[in-house]
Amino acid sequence: MGRVFVAGSINMDVVATADRHPRVGETVAGRQVLYFPGGKGANQAVAASRLGAKTTLIGRLGKDAFGAELRTFLGAQGIDLGSVRAADTHTGTAIITVAASDNTIVVIPGSNALVSADDIAEVPLTKGDVAVSQFEIPLPTIAAFFQRARSVGATTLLNPAPAQQMPGELLALVDILVLNETELGFLAGVELSDVDEAAKIIAVARQLQARADQTICITLGKRGVLALAGNEEFAVPGRVVKAVDTTGAGDCFVGALASQLADGVPLRAALAFANAAASISVQRMGAGPSMPTAAEVATVLGAG
Repeated sequence: MGRVFVAGSINMDVVATADRHPRVGETVAGRQVLYFPGGKGANQAVAASRLGAKTTLIGRLGKDAFGAELRTFLGAQGIDLGSVRAADTHTGTAIITVAASDNTIVVIPGSNALVSADDIAEVPLTKGDVAVSQFEIPLPTIAAFFQRARSVGATTLLNPAPAQQMPGELLALVDILVLNETELGFLAGVELSDVDEAAKIIAVARQLQARADQTICITLGKRGVLALAGNEEFAVPGRVVKAVDTTGAGDCFVGALASQLADGVPLRAALAFANAAASISVQRMGAGPSMPTAAEVATVLGAG
């Protein structure tokens, strides 16, 4: 079994719940404030580790109370934190408003902005491992991480969120790109929405494909997942559940997918597993703490 290495952000999520989101310039009464471990990198690492993968997180934490709390939480999830370094700034923080099961998020990078190529230089990647990253750390760091991964035969998996333009050189280093239809449209320069037909979404993915053997997976929430794997196209059906908090659902999907790929599971089955894992996470509050175990996902898959 390969290992999962996640280079990415580590945040404390400060969550305010309310009956509805405020309009610009408006104040609304909230219900409660909650503190959850988060950050896309940390979330994906927690998901992979809880699902049984040997997982290493590469990142930075500030020398503050949030940093100490996050290190304790992540260590308790069985994640190797030997590559999580301290930084002389505040820990990354996300301010999240949750209303009617949807969320808005403002992220302050803090220590995440200091994750550099030096942080990934000594990471012991080998053939069969899966190298995962997202867009909450500097892009040159991701490129250096993926170059190292590809040089030893590891699989690179990128979740380009929050969406931003990336150089073609970075896209070419990606073996598996996992994104939603909005992010796909942004990167391809095409307007896409959640009501577009699968054929249109796949056509846009084909435009974005940087290599003939590159895989692009488009997550569509309750509509499931579309995949363009080289020349092959297929869909994984969605799962209908009652969503409580969608924060971290995409990260759950990515971490679950990485855990399965590291275990040698074929792509179609790995995507079905990841889809089931994400459907569990949205039924719980918080990002990191909402990630399911392998036994929970097996139960959901067994129930059909």
